[in-house]
Amino acid sequence: MLLFPGLLCDARLWRDQVEALSPTVRCVVADCTQDDTLIAMAERALAAVPGRFAVAGLSMGGYAAMALVRRAPERVDALCLMDTSARPDTPEQARRRRGLMARVARGGRFKGSTPRLRPLLLHPARLGDQALSEEVMAMADRVGPAAYLRQQAAIVARPDSRPDLPRIAVPTLVAVGEGDQLTPPDHAAEIASLVPGAALHVVEGAGHLLPMEQPDAATRLMREWLDATLPTTRRPH
Repeated sequence: MLLFPGLLCDARLWRDQVEALSPTVRCVVADCTQDDTLIAMAERALAAVPGRFAVAGLSMGGYAAMALVRRAPERVDALCLMDTSARPDTPEQARRRRGLMARVARGGRFKGSTPRLRPLLLHPARLGDQALSEEVMAMADRVGPAAYLRQQAAIVARPDSRPDLPRIAVPTLVAVGEGDQLTPPDHAAEIASLVPGAALHVVEGAGHLLPMEQPDAATRLMREWLDATLPTTRRPH
């Protein structure tokens, strides 16, 4: 299984799922820090994983996963889109994103995941979890400003993926935290309505970082998705 992290996220995002699923599925976390386009992220990931695989992505990682499916549909066995959207930025979203990029590019202080941003990332019930907040901040610090600019460039240039969704022909799981403010449940419902046969799950007590906020629920959904879609003979022993 190939896993794409989101903006300012790294392998920690998927840590609990990798630990739980690795006994039966080889998990590879894509490097989304080196490239400034989604297709380049997808091609880097394709080069890192042989043969056919399941693919999962969260937020920006979902955009990259959709780019990968467009680029190499013959290599994808199953698709999981978590806390993401198939829509492009609105003009206002693009304006704000470019403003943030310009500030960092001019040498402005890179703040990563700030206390003001965390209410957009985490469910209100998880804001008091200091350990979780520190892990979110640490991820952003590890990604750093140069990769942040590349990731934002890829995000702001992303296409409208909705016309491509009806052509997806693999079992698809769509999951979202019920408190996700950045890519809210109606965006997930839109994806599920356009992908033939997609299963939609809205997870209580989670915001935008479902795999970290509700790791057991995310792992259970992904295990059921994999069990239903990947032939037993294709799994490592």
